Amino acid sequence: MLKRIKPVSMVLLASTLCFSGNIYSASSAGNPDTDISQQNAKVTGTVEDALGPVAGASVVIKGTTNGTMTDMDGNFTLDGVKNGDIIQISFISYATQEIPYAGQASLSVHLEEDTQKLDEVVVTALGMKRDKKALGYAMQELKGDELLSSREPNLANSLSGKVSGLQIVRSSNGVGGSSKIVLRGNSSLTGSNQPLIVVDGTPMDNFTGGVDDVWGNSGADMGNGLSDINPEDIESMTVLKGASAAALYGSRAGNGVILITTKSGRKNEGLGITVNAGITAESIFLKPDMQNSFGQGSVGVYDNQSRLSWGPKAEGQTVTDWLGRQVPLQTYDNIDAFFHIGTSFNEGVSFQQNVNGTSVFASINRSDDAGITPESKLNKTNVTLRATTFLDKAEKWKVDAKVNYINMNAHNRPIQGVNPSNAFNTIYGLPRSLNVKEFKSSVDEEGNMIWWDASKNPQENPYWVTKYRQNNDTRNRLLGNVSLKYAPTNWFDIELRGGTDYYTTTKNEKVYAGGNTSPRGLYNEGSETFYENNYSFLATARKDNLLDRLGGFVTFGGNLMMQQRTKMNASAGELLVPDLFSLNNGINKPTVTSELIRRKMNSLYGSLQLNWDGYLFLDVTARNDWSSTMSKDNRSYFYPSVSLSGVISDMLPKIGGNMPEWFTFAKVRASYAEVGNDLDPYQLYNNYTVGKDENGNTTAAPGQILFDSSVRSELIKSWEAGFDVRFLQNRLGLDFAWYKTNATRQLLNLPLDPFAGYSSRKVNAGNIQNEGLEISLNGAIFQSPDMQGFNWNATAQFSLNRNKIIDLYPGVTLYDIKTLDAIQIVAAQGSYYGDIYGQTFLRVTDKDSPHYGKVIVGDDGLPLISAEKSKVGNQSPDWMLGLTNSFSYKGFNLSFLVDFRIGGDIYSATASNLFVRGNAAGTVVNGERQDFVVPNTVVRKDGGYVENNVPVTHQNYWERIGSTGNYGLPEVFTYDATNIRLRNITLGYTFNRAMLKKTPFQRLNLSATCNNVWMIHYNLPGIDPESVSATNTNATGFENGAAPTSRSFTFNVTVGF
Repeated sequence: MLKRIKPVSMVLLASTLCFSGNIYSASSAGNPDTDISQQNAKVTGTVEDALGPVAGASVVIKGTTNGTMTDMDGNFTLDGVKNGDIIQISFISYATQEIPYAGQASLSVHLEEDTQKLDEVVVTALGMKRDKKALGYAMQELKGDELLSSREPNLANSLSGKVSGLQIVRSSNGVGGSSKIVLRGNSSLTGSNQPLIVVDGTPMDNFTGGVDDVWGNSGADMGNGLSDINPEDIESMTVLKGASAAALYGSRAGNGVILITTKSGRKNEGLGITVNAGITAESIFLKPDMQNSFGQGSVGVYDNQSRLSWGPKAEGQTVTDWLGRQVPLQTYDNIDAFFHIGTSFNEGVSFQQNVNGTSVFASINRSDDAGITPESKLNKTNVTLRATTFLDKAEKWKVDAKVNYINMNAHNRPIQGVNPSNAFNTIYGLPRSLNVKEFKSSVDEEGNMIWWDASKNPQENPYWVTKYRQNNDTRNRLLGNVSLKYAPTNWFDIELRGGTDYYTTTKNEKVYAGGNTSPRGLYNEGSETFYENNYSFLATARKDNLLDRLGGFVTFGGNLMMQQRTKMNASAGELLVPDLFSLNNGINKPTVTSELIRRKMNSLYGSLQLNWDGYLFLDVTARNDWSSTMSKDNRSYFYPSVSLSGVISDMLPKIGGNMPEWFTFAKVRASYAEVGNDLDPYQLYNNYTVGKDENGNTTAAPGQILFDSSVRSELIKSWEAGFDVRFLQNRLGLDFAWYKTNATRQLLNLPLDPFAGYSSRKVNAGNIQNEGLEISLNGAIFQSPDMQGFNWNATAQFSLNRNKIIDLYPGVTLYDIKTLDAIQIVAAQGSYYGDIYGQTFLRVTDKDSPHYGKVIVGDDGLPLISAEKSKVGNQSPDWMLGLTNSFSYKGFNLSFLVDFRIGGDIYSATASNLFVRGNAAGTVVNGERQDFVVPNTVVRKDGGYVENNVPVTHQNYWERIGSTGNYGLPEVFTYDATNIRLRNITLGYTFNRAMLKKTPFQRLNLSATCNNVWMIHYNLPGIDPESVSATNTNATGFENGAAPTSRSFTFNVTVGF
């Protein structure tokens, strides 16, 4: 939070901008011990907030220039105070307090944070701090406490429902599962569509590790980069949504930017040490709806080797099981039997203090997570050290240095799809009359896996899988930056900055001997090293009332970015000596692949802001990038932006007008900007892959993409307009934004004739449009004049986006984003991004027929299926809404978030599997499986159609629906992804300082949080529509054997010393 940043530069800014507010803050006056008649008195005092002394607060006599500032201990002395003067105390992000002088010799002032302050300073592009009311574009800032309240281990998930226009796409729910952020829709068909993440001025790699193939062969979900950040270290997060807000990041700003400001040192009472400890318990939130009436077998006959549950009704009759035993036939809840309560422990210690003008922040945090899947765990250690100090007594030279080290170790990360390592898929598909607990002792005396299924692929005993089919990985990451700032005057400064994001990941996969798919075992290992270094400078000059009432500021800077990624993967294949995990222990020679990717970008940028009398603001920015990923002829790209804002409530009094008393604030804004999406390296030039043939000879094979020097980066043009209004002394606020972006010059891969020697060529074509509305509504519904009284605040974050494909390439009307067996997710010209295509029922298409639209069946009464694919849904939501309510009373606080996602569709491969195998609850009607006539169907007869009256069995019907490939008919298993849930609820208690006065504690807070509290409405059969198959793809309308989402309960204690 800005309130915790107290360097002199912020102090100067605070005094210059003259912040004011009107939310209640408490003060206590000392005993008057001077003569009230005294004309010029001296007043001393102390200014504090909830955490201790506030350094740099402004203390002035209202209406005069007589004032001072608090020192590092929050103390001040004010001379020349007369009886009747109003002493005004203010600081950034706090409600301004006014105290009438009546002879007090000393004052003790307690400032309260002003959550709806109009004149607050916010962090914008390049880390520049700006007056929020001057901005001509939409942005949203979240304080660290808002992110921390949900106690989500993955920082990205903390944003759900809290930022209008922002969607979180969640992958598997296992330990370290990944999440993807999408701002204002998708703007690229081939890019990641994720916003740039910048931490303390240094970009970080927010990779997403969710696999995107239906078999899970791409490996485990390696999480996302943002999850490495410790939420306890965050001061604030700023979301720059539109192109104008992010324009100074140029080619990297096509999908928006998220700025993270971490904590720095500040003066604290006591030692400045905070200890945090939390424990979390996880249980299954939703699980697929299963039938509990019929057992293993087919066509009503029991078969102990069948993978289906189309057997006889389970009524306790005696059958011969897979071991030849005579047992009663009954069904089992294998999901609850196999998965258990997951636990997570989180402990952290931080030190935050200002010592002789040097601000220091240090923290160490450790988390240990054991998931709901047996033998699945992850631990993470996060260490941060940051120091800020002035190098001279005049406080013109300032240095700020920070280093953040993360170590993460994971065992058995989640794998999705039809893969032996996916225990969820195996459990879901288990015949209903098999008891998974019988396989808990998973190995026999000879070391072989115990399993009922004599076939070899793809199922394996899930208990054996968790112990003997392992994946392990370790990631070490270093985020660091250092800056040197020189401010020779109070209106000019220049800053030099260097930053790095470096990480290395090592991983291995072990399959022990004894399994049925790889009897001798397998071994693979790999590593990945990434770094990005940035070196920049930024010069800033600012001056108010430069010419009459005209003021403003100008900046100029540049950046050098260097990025490198190296990968190595090696496989021993099937092992020669069982359980000896070495690359040289394979039956065949090990296979090794390696990859080296480099990229550079040089940039120059600048901005100019003009303001007239503090109510009319014009912003112009420009950036030019030179990218190494493009051809030499097209490496330079220029990105301009312009925005205009007018604060009507400040303007009217200055031109002789007036605002109604109930109308506190009004501002209008508009902007235009251009930004880009750069190309990944080595996409244009002819390149070669070096390898070995079967005889060991070195080979060089050409790349698959034909070189084209005319290709340029994607270009995004954006218009935005909006207004911000406040009513009733800021108690009710509304921020509205309309935007329209057109992403042109899409980087498309168009297939070539195989005889050309290349599989595709890269072209610039297409136009993807995002047009939408965003509404942020906040209200102080009830406010008590007493600090300890009852308060009720509420916010609503609404967004609506239409992601339309305006144009593709001449002759191309449909572009494949991802094909997943029977499902194809596409961009269709004239339609919306992410249409889901697949086969459908064959229907009567003659509009003049009385049977128009009815499903056609064959003579056997089973539906006929079309050979062609057509649209069955779209993955994008129609609109989203997050409703947050917060209550406080005498130290207690209660908050809850209701999250709405309305519209959009998702194909569920899990549901398809369950229905085709006879496991789904929908395969049983009132406890029976009576033959039935497929409703609303006709059969061909004598050149026309007649009503169908041929009954079919449930098994034949669902097997026909599942005959379109490995997954069932897309029309049937594509569901409306609408869902409304009580996302989280938090109850906390903060002990007041009076209660802690005789203890060593400066602060004590207890809280209990529950996530995924209640699914109010959804449409899938026990499957969470948020459980998408993968996050590292733009095809997110697909779910495939995902881990069931979990409900978590967290109890946390925070103690300050």
